Amino acid sequence: MTKSKKPEFRPNEYVVYPAHGVGQIISIEEQEVAGFALELFVITFEKDKMTLRVPTDKAINIGMRSLSSPDVIAQAMKTLRGKAKVKRAMWSRRAQEYEQKINSGDLIAIAEVVRDLHRSDDQREQSYSERQLYEAALERLTREVAAVAGNDEDAAAKQVGDVLLSRAAA
Repeated sequence: MTKSKKPEFRPNEYVVYPAHGVGQIISIEEQEVAGFALELFVITFEKDKMTLRVPTDKAINIGMRSLSSPDVIAQAMKTLRGKAKVKRAMWSRRAQEYEQKINSGDLIAIAEVVRDLHRSDDQREQSYSERQLYEAALERLTREVAAVAGNDEDAAAKQVGDVLLSRAAA
């Protein structure tokens, strides 16, 4: 998969960076690194108070992508409604798989983690590490849902929460 053409990302556009979630490109700048001129996307992650510089020619290879389409959001919501699939592997192995899914940047995979780790009030308590993974996945999911819908994270969190509650009631 070698693409020589530059990605079509523009300043002020929201993008998904796999390891950090939804960020906004604030500019494209040139910097000299080790004697080479590099063109970089400057991406800000408001919630994390973090700025990332990504070489424009490496953006696609590392998995940076545009926000999901409303169809993908609908598919993610459908995934949330499904039955949790918890493997009988050791927790450390499952935790590793969940971490990989969260950092893949794939919205459907993130929705699977939220679905699998969601606990309704009548279910057993989550361990600290389970809760950490669940909250990380939930945050990534709600941020992208909010960015695609153009509304705030609270509205997106309510939307995701309603889907999870409807699943628990079923």
